[in-house]
Order: sequence, then C-alpha cells, then structure tokens
Amino acid sequence: MEFNAVGGHLAVECAADHEGGGSHRFGKALCIGMLPGETFAQQFAAAKAAGFAGVECNPLSNESDRRAMGEAADAAGIVVHSVMHGGWGAPLSSPDEAVAAQGLKDMEKSILTAKAVGADAVLLVPAVVKEDQTEAEAWAISQRNVRKVIPLAKEKGVVIAVENVWNNFTYKLDDFVRYIDEFDSPFVQAYFDVGNHVIRSDWATPQEWIRTLGKRIRKVHLKDYHIERNEWSMLLEGSVDWPEVAMALAEVGYDGWLTCELGSGDESYLRDVSARVDRIIAYA
Repeated sequence: MEFNAVGGHLAVECAADHEGGGSHRFGKALCIGMLPGETFAQQFAAAKAAGFAGVECNPLSNESDRRAMGEAADAAGIVVHSVMHGGWGAPLSSPDEAVAAQGLKDMEKSILTAKAVGADAVLLVPAVVKEDQTEAEAWAISQRNVRKVIPLAKEKGVVIAVENVWNNFTYKLDDFVRYIDEFDSPFVQAYFDVGNHVIRSDWATPQEWIRTLGKRIRKVHLKDYHIERNEWSMLLEGSVDWPEVAMALAEVGYDGWLTCELGSGDESYLRDVSARVDRIIAYA
C-alpha cells in the first residue's frame, strides 16, 4: 500500500482497519463541529459510537487544550487526523500586510495544534479574492506567504493542504493544479472537497478533478450539493455522482481519510451519516 512519507502512516493505518465497504479502503472521519458534547471526551465517544475512526479538529490556542484533546482522542481510540484552519478571516492573499501577518500567526497556531494532537495536515484556504483584487494578485501574494510557513510545516511534519472552495480563486482545475505544483514541495498538497465544485461541473466534474489531481490529494471532504434546488444536501441526495467519485479515488490510489463536513446532530443522525459513507465506500 502506497502512502506519502510525510505523516502518512496515520491515515493508512486507520484506513486499513476499516470494516466493510468495497475492495478499496478509506478512513471514515467527520468534522468535530458535527459532534454533540461539551468535552473532547464526549465528542470523541460520540464519533466512535457512530462508527467513525477519525476527527478533524479546529485550531487550539494553547498547549493545555492541545494536550487535553490528544489524550481524549487516544482514550477514545480516535485519530485526530487534520486541523481545519480555514483562512477566511485573515487571508494570506491580503494586500494588507497586517492582515496577512495575522493569517501567518493563525497558520502557525494550526500547525502547532496538528503536531500536538498527532494530525498530519492543516486545511488552508490560501486566498480570498474580492472586488479590489485580481486573481493574479491574490495568487502571487498568497504563494509568497504560504512559502513563509513551509519551513515550520516541514519541521513539524505537517502538510499544508490547500482546499478548493467558493473563494473566487482557482475555480478551474488546471489553475488549481498549477497553483499547487508551483510550490514544488511535498508539504503543499490538495485538500479535495467533493461537493464544492459540483455547481461548476460544466467545467470539470468532481471525478475529473480527482483523476487529474491524483497523488496531489492529501485529504478529502465529503459533502453533497443539489444543483436543481441550488442548496446543500445530505450525502447521496444531491448531484454528486458518488459511484464515479469513489472509483476515481480508488483509481488514483487514495487511501486516506474521507471526512464528512455536514451539520451537527444526535446519535441517530451520526449513525445515518456513517451508513451513507459506508455506501459511498462500497462503490470503490
């Protein structure tokens, strides 16, 4: 089984433990915001009870909280595999140096969180293009700032996973690929969100994105979008061609986490989501 040597053992080991599904195996995970509970222990217990093996957490500001999360995850048998940094609040593409500097501090916090809890990647929205900035300007500024945090990512063994989102930036597949490749670093890869570009499937479908990105894909978010109703939907109830998506992931050799990014809910809801992920995995 192939995997990237940069922290890749976590995802591969967990994926290999997955029971059920098709001939291809993935790790089942969900975002921590989906989970009920007031403590890390309660949240991780809920994830485990619903059939998930991994969780994507939010950045934590201090070592005490990071240590508490790591200990709670270990006790529950949960892998905290990724940190959802985001990047909307203080974009690394901002021409305002103070805003970009805050974004760099936030990325540092996220990378340190990842290191402390055992995660191997940080999700980054690298640019937010607004009316006062061109995509070319955002491209140059964001790349310059991302390069500033690559040394810390390398030191901590944490991949910066760039996500495709609704940010007016690299909407076209070739542009997204070129943006990642220009870093020429194993510490800058792709966080592919299946649902984010369904609305632009006339350019390229999610499965086409997956087949083109190939080994660049470090992590995968699962969500669905219904084009006719113009709204987010539950997994398997929108416009995503899940059999094609699952087969594409298998074809490119992806053996990492499939992380649900959906609304929160109770135990019954989480079990339903878990069962839907099993159906998706079975297509592979």
